[in-house]
Amino acid sequence: MNVVRWGMIGCGSVAERKSGPAFYKAPGSALVAVMGRRREAVQDYTARHGIERIYTDVESLIADPEVDAVYIATPPDSHHAYSLLVAAAGKHCCVEKPMALNARQSQEMQQVFANAGLHLFVSYYRRSLPRFQQVREWLQEGRIGEVRHLTWTLTKAPSPTDQSGSANWRTDPKVAGGGYFADLASHGLDLFQYLLGDIVEVAGFTARQAGLYAAEDAVSASWRFAGGALGMGCWNFVADRREDRVELIGSQGRISFSVFDEHPVQLHTHETLSLHIDHPEHIQWHHVLGMNAHIRGDSLHPATADQALKTDWVMDQILQRGSD
Repeated sequence: MNVVRWGMIGCGSVAERKSGPAFYKAPGSALVAVMGRRREAVQDYTARHGIERIYTDVESLIADPEVDAVYIATPPDSHHAYSLLVAAAGKHCCVEKPMALNARQSQEMQQVFANAGLHLFVSYYRRSLPRFQQVREWLQEGRIGEVRHLTWTLTKAPSPTDQSGSANWRTDPKVAGGGYFADLASHGLDLFQYLLGDIVEVAGFTARQAGLYAAEDAVSASWRFAGGALGMGCWNFVADRREDRVELIGSQGRISFSVFDEHPVQLHTHETLSLHIDHPEHIQWHHVLGMNAHIRGDSLHPATADQALKTDWVMDQILQRGSD
């Protein structure tokens, strides 16, 4: 398979610049069909991005014989059902993160694809970004010695949408599996396990401090990595200002970086090395390249369903989510 032909379900804001263009610009990749429930929206998207075939129902896109793999760029509440349809059609799949509403759904998705001999990926594209590959290289080189502790603080002020009470799927637990924590913290929790290994114990607390929406707006948690390092997180989405800072504390130094902000990655030992590493124009570029190479059998991609399942388990423990 020299070129992997993708079909995309959903054409919202994530697909506009972050992901969609990478699927048709990356070498060995093509975006041949797009599905959207509103015909006007999908026609507008495909016209601007030069994609020929449009669909307004999921089943028709999945059944398209020209589609080898399906990218599900929709909110989490549809990932489980849509991905199982893709597996039934014998095609590879990528779902946006988080993988599903809870770990039970994610486990079923992972198992169905594994049993069918198909590939299921999750858009934890930070595993592939050059700035985090640099952090991983420092860790593998032992530049800070034994890792002792990780801390992450992520805060932001409520948005005008939050303040107004307007509809927002990201703060509707029935659609997102939680609030901004599920949407944003999942990226970091997945990345940390890529850098430091599995989280094996975790506990957390949640609160609705401002009560602006149905989901939690404040979360704190602590955990233990299989290698012995400890972790701690503070996420507050009704705070005074934005902050995004991770610090890895080692026996011989420290590494600091941001999960979302493009601040320099810094290595603090006897002196400080500060590197500014730009993101690609389309942030899922390396993720798409990696998926296509994995499908072709050229190399292994790190953002697979079996890895994403671990992150859903961690979030289940922190949010005390059930399996319904």
